[in-house]
Amino acid sequence: MARRHRLIRVSPSAVWDVLADGHRYAEWVVGTARSEPVRGHWPHKDAAIRFQVRLGPLRLENETVVRHCEEGVELELEAHAGVLGTARIAVELRPWGEHCLVIVDEHPLQGAGGRLHNVGFDALIQLRHRTMLARLARLCESRAPDAPHLASVPSAVPGVEGAGHA
Repeated sequence: MARRHRLIRVSPSAVWDVLADGHRYAEWVVGTARSEPVRGHWPHKDAAIRFQVRLGPLRLENETVVRHCEEGVELELEAHAGVLGTARIAVELRPWGEHCLVIVDEHPLQGAGGRLHNVGFDALIQLRHRTMLARLARLCESRAPDAPHLASVPSAVPGVEGAGHA
């Protein structure tokens, strides 16, 4: 199981606004080139978005379904990845002072990903989450009223804006 967190310097409601926009999914989810809601009302239970993954000239389309939603607090998704199977991705938002602690927990459920799951696979997911949370932070913080101030926050990791990720 891969679990990672990051402090995002906006309120939980500001982070939720980005998560609740199915059209913005591709902007923060690593490996996704395009996304669009296809059924239901994202991010309500059983709503789905279609996303595209580009591998060179190939364009693979898959789907992510909302399995649980507690508005403003938690979003649990099941991502379908064709022959690789499915994965559970939970995103939890916790108020942290005036900011938001975002916790992502992901593990494979079915298919090849579930059968081949091991510590090495979790390490790759951790790297993906680090980038994904950095993108989410950048999206949320750039929309904040004091965004120019946030650009000056030093990074704990070269090339990644903001602090507070693990």
